[in-house]
Amino acid sequence: MKYVKLGNSNLSVSSICMGCMGFGDAKNGQHTWTIDEEQSRKIIKRGLELGINFFDTAIAYQSGTSEQYLGRALRDYAKRSEVVVATKFLPRTPEEIEAGITGQQHIERMLNRSLTNLGMDYVDLYIYHMWDYGTPLYEIMEGLNQVIKAGKARYIGISNCFAWQLAKANALAEKEGFAKFVSVQGHYNLIFREEEREMVPYCREENIALTPYSSLAGGRLARRPGETSKRMTEDSYAKLKYDGMGEQDNEIIKRVMELAAKKGVSMTELSLAWLLTKTTAPVVGATKLHHVEGAAKAVEVTLTQEELAYLEEPYVPHPLVGVMAQNTAESKQEKHVWSTGNQKI
Repeated sequence: MKYVKLGNSNLSVSSICMGCMGFGDAKNGQHTWTIDEEQSRKIIKRGLELGINFFDTAIAYQSGTSEQYLGRALRDYAKRSEVVVATKFLPRTPEEIEAGITGQQHIERMLNRSLTNLGMDYVDLYIYHMWDYGTPLYEIMEGLNQVIKAGKARYIGISNCFAWQLAKANALAEKEGFAKFVSVQGHYNLIFREEEREMVPYCREENIALTPYSSLAGGRLARRPGETSKRMTEDSYAKLKYDGMGEQDNEIIKRVMELAAKKGVSMTELSLAWLLTKTTAPVVGATKLHHVEGAAKAVEVTLTQEELAYLEEPYVPHPLVGVMAQNTAESKQEKHVWSTGNQKI
């Protein structure tokens, strides 16, 4: 495993971040493909054995049971000081807004719940999961600064935002003396490269870490065209993100398959090797042992400039989908529409 500094923080993280959205009680979430605690523990333990020290979860994942599974496993298999734990908080609900709960109060409440789930005193990285159009940005940034000052979070990150939003937030933080975002977790992989327009160059300029999610496009970059998995057939959100451009994306997937065979590596290893040339530490989900093993092997795969160009050449622009499409609509409406309970992310 290789390790790198997480942006402008002092955190040393593995080049692969284990995504924990696949862990948790399926009865408490919207995903039917998640795995139980026993299976989750095996994957977390194997990740630690392979040198992965960076773990990403969220309070939204299966009503907090992902956080619970991760916290218990890390207590049994690792020293707290040797792992980097990230979790995320949701926007205020309409009920909280109606009750007058401020953004600062909301963040404190959410983090306290996450810390209880994790069984920890602090998280290393607390992530603003999606832009909250119903809460003033000042309240968000001050609330995040307060939890850092209280020792409940070491650094803050952001997810599902536009480059202008990240720039605006960090400019406000600098003006007010608040903590700045050190990382951004966006939708970025070999068949969805819209982050390269503004977010990637901005983060490169500001030394903000890129820790993208959906690194393998819901499994599509790990399988030959036509092959499926339980998640690919049952994950309606991933289908929303990718099925509309499936025909165009297949040309890239075919090149991944071809080049992987030529180099004697798996499609997973090749797809992640490409992403590792662009980002700090991609978030890679795992629901089977071979998923995490393939991800760990990717850090040893090297690609030439010619190979990178060959993989990238067929790409065509993609429309924004999912949370980012919602963000576009909300930025025009300037109103809060998030519902209570689990969010699709």
